[in-house]
Amino acid sequence: MKLLAIETATEACSAALLINDSITARAEIAPQQHTRLILPMVDELLTEAGITISNLDAIAFGQGPGAFTGVRIAIGVVQGLAFAHNLPVIPVSSMAALAQQFTEEYSNIAVAIDARMGEVYWGQYQLNDGGIMQLLAEEAVLSPNEVKADSNQKWFGAGTGWGTYEKELSQQFNDNLIGFSSECFPLAKYTLQIAKTKLNRNEIYDASNAEPVYLRNKVVG
Repeated sequence: MKLLAIETATEACSAALLINDSITARAEIAPQQHTRLILPMVDELLTEAGITISNLDAIAFGQGPGAFTGVRIAIGVVQGLAFAHNLPVIPVSSMAALAQQFTEEYSNIAVAIDARMGEVYWGQYQLNDGGIMQLLAEEAVLSPNEVKADSNQKWFGAGTGWGTYEKELSQQFNDNLIGFSSECFPLAKYTLQIAKTKLNRNEIYDASNAEPVYLRNKVVG
């Protein structure tokens, strides 16, 4: 199995390459630099592995939610590469990729990414038997005061929204919040973990069907 993934929906720009069970990755926290960084990252990974785009089985990408510009960069790059080499694409939620990086430590992750305008991108994930974070209910964009937490579970919070709205979000969990990290971002190497499962289930799409997820009609960059 050979999969490439890119993730540019937030401040972090990243690319990762899966060959069988081995993952190599590049990542940089570089707001507004994603257009300059992402293709060189992809080229480095392919060159190191000694393969070309045409050798891939599919290209995965973070479809958002996140910054409008960042999500559009991912869509544009993936469609360009996939069309040129007749490859299918695999969309992966950027919030799910953020939750996925905590699988070795926690089973329940409450993701809150700062969406500006007094809101957060919100989703709650639970680790399944296959080691993948599975979405509970739906992803949404809402005020931190509107968050509804599952009171029957212990949760770990992840995402920049926890830094911006620590007090408001924490209040929704009472004693069920066991900690949080606000200095974490969706990264392509975790996008790959989810995409691998999707590829095994044949959840692949033509590049023309690569769609962004914004969660709100009015978007900000």
